[in-house]
Amino acid sequence: MPVAIWIAISGLDDLFITLIGFVTGRLRFPWPSDADVCRADERPIAIFVPLWQEHAVIGRMLEHNLAAIQYRNYHFFVGVYPNDIPTLSAVAAQARRNPRVHVATCPHDGPTSKGDCLNWIYQRMKDHEQRHHMRFRVVVLHDAEDLIHPESLRLINWFSRTYAMVQVPVLPLPTALHEWTHGLYCDEFAEYQSKDIPVRQSLGGFLPSNGVGTGFDRVALERLAATRRGRPFDPACLTEDYETGYLLHSLGYNQIFIPLRMGAAGPIATREYFPRRFRPAISQRSRWVTGIALQSWQRHGWRTSWPQRYWFWRDRKGLVGNLLSPAANLFFLYGAVSYLASLWQSGPWHFGSLIPPWVSELDRLTYGIALLQTGVRVRCGTRIYGWRFAAAAPIRLCWGNLVNFAATATALWEFWNASIRGRGLAWRKTDHVYPVPQPALATNAVGFHPLADAS
Repeated sequence: MPVAIWIAISGLDDLFITLIGFVTGRLRFPWPSDADVCRADERPIAIFVPLWQEHAVIGRMLEHNLAAIQYRNYHFFVGVYPNDIPTLSAVAAQARRNPRVHVATCPHDGPTSKGDCLNWIYQRMKDHEQRHHMRFRVVVLHDAEDLIHPESLRLINWFSRTYAMVQVPVLPLPTALHEWTHGLYCDEFAEYQSKDIPVRQSLGGFLPSNGVGTGFDRVALERLAATRRGRPFDPACLTEDYETGYLLHSLGYNQIFIPLRMGAAGPIATREYFPRRFRPAISQRSRWVTGIALQSWQRHGWRTSWPQRYWFWRDRKGLVGNLLSPAANLFFLYGAVSYLASLWQSGPWHFGSLIPPWVSELDRLTYGIALLQTGVRVRCGTRIYGWRFAAAAPIRLCWGNLVNFAATATALWEFWNASIRGRGLAWRKTDHVYPVPQPALATNAVGFHPLADAS
């Protein structure tokens, strides 16, 4: 009964978001014309890329994006640690070849945290401004594995004139059907960026940064830095992107998510590979759970307006839901098998006789909601990855329940253990791969072979 009640509450919550998404999805987004975006004055943009042991990918990342970006007034500031010699050397080699690339060396050995690395990149950017008597107006965050869309800086430049935070969509690159773990990321991001975030924006909720493809107005970052002794990003938070998005909203700054738009070369979004194996996925997702649910709860509690408390609930309910999902799957599997077995026997369905009638009605409701939500996920995935890939989303849902259960349990244990021992939480970096150009092969929309592994 507790599992049924929780799933019904969470399912109705998700159904509410889906219905609002259906209504607001028909509203027209104020897209500027391509001509206006191209003619707009190009304000100086600084792209921050924090690194730790990324020597295998950062060279290709910089080379590709420097050639692809259709914007002139920008510079890369790439954060490295002095004890990470291979990465430092790879970035220095790119800096010698291209004046847009600058090495931002932290003053201490690493790894510390992504927020700490970003703060030192921020200081190196300010040093560059003083030496060259100029000022960057926008700061954009990216990671070492990112394929930056050629048009993204133009869009950030346009919308950052009105909004203090501009988020470009982020989508995983496609992989083979048998890669269930990475396919799960594709399903989740397709639904989240097609439905959840646009609804959140339309209802006035704060927008969490995705950590990549996010543009911040310089004045807003400076005000945020003034609250932390000159540090715009929280070095102790494992999800400094989520924290920054919430704090900017609480300071009264407006934010915007640029909705998914299909261009001639595919969706206008930042593309990248996410973890393809079980353990790396747990490592990454446990960091997300720790930062978004646990650290946020510890820092802010529920002390905000009632509308924003709803979004805290949305962001934190996985602490319970992720732990209950495998149990719900087992109940469903056992119920289905035992019911089919009872059809071949003369006796009644024993498991069904143990369920109170009101719980049975609740189960029918949640089953209907689950079918609808699964259909929505398939539809979102079809738009980006095609129907063949999206058709496997229902199977990947069960795998996702197991992955999220393991990640949430890991996050709870590590957070509790760190609290008991009085230790900080470490930056657990995910190993990255970068797509390899394969012009002679069938490629995806960004001109890279989707299955190439550059590790």
